[in-house]
Amino acid sequence: MNRIGLLEDHERMSQLIRKALTGAGIEADAYSRIAEAQDGFMQIPYAALIIDRSLPDGDGLDLLRKLRAANVITPCLMLTALDALHDRIAGLDAGADDYLPKPFSMEELVARVRALVRRSPTLRTLLPEYEGLQIMPDIGGMQYGDETVSLAPSELQIMLSLVAAKGRPVRRTALEMAAWGVSEAVTPNALDVALHRLRRKLLAIGSAIEIANVRGYGFALQKESDAA
Repeated sequence: MNRIGLLEDHERMSQLIRKALTGAGIEADAYSRIAEAQDGFMQIPYAALIIDRSLPDGDGLDLLRKLRAANVITPCLMLTALDALHDRIAGLDAGADDYLPKPFSMEELVARVRALVRRSPTLRTLLPEYEGLQIMPDIGGMQYGDETVSLAPSELQIMLSLVAAKGRPVRRTALEMAAWGVSEAVTPNALDVALHRLRRKLLAIGSAIEIANVRGYGFALQKESDAA
């Protein structure tokens, strides 16, 4: 799942970070309080976490310590206005993988998040591929042979999840979580509509891979001959 968890209480900053990440093919679920973020970070297999230190209900480092104590090993980038050496050391000692002092450029934040995502077991490569079908998160598209087609953000996350499964079925709920996370209200047929669009796009680029309905379980990528 190419989706990260973001804990940032400043609404404008949270929006700017999410917009910058979306431009790089990475969706983010935004949290503004430690209590709600702790539940989400422990239950959802995010590819990476961004945690601000200074929050209305405490220090982001305390949350990170709790996550590491609970064996949540998701790569984490700490954001802070504190740039003293002992503050950076404290963050790394608490289990942070990287540390970015404010103010920072969105380009640098995106680069650091992409580096963390590469470490995540949920996304080993930024150019996932299955049987000749390649997903390109940076430009929001997919390619088969010489043909490419653009993908909406939700479609991109669905395809990333299906490609990562390498032909194994993925549950409907897992695809919905990958596509829309916990931040957006989803209509009951939203996934079916998205899958319909994706099937048409696969046909448009001449893909020999299609999205098959695995009865009673979910969906999987299969070669046309296997799905027939």
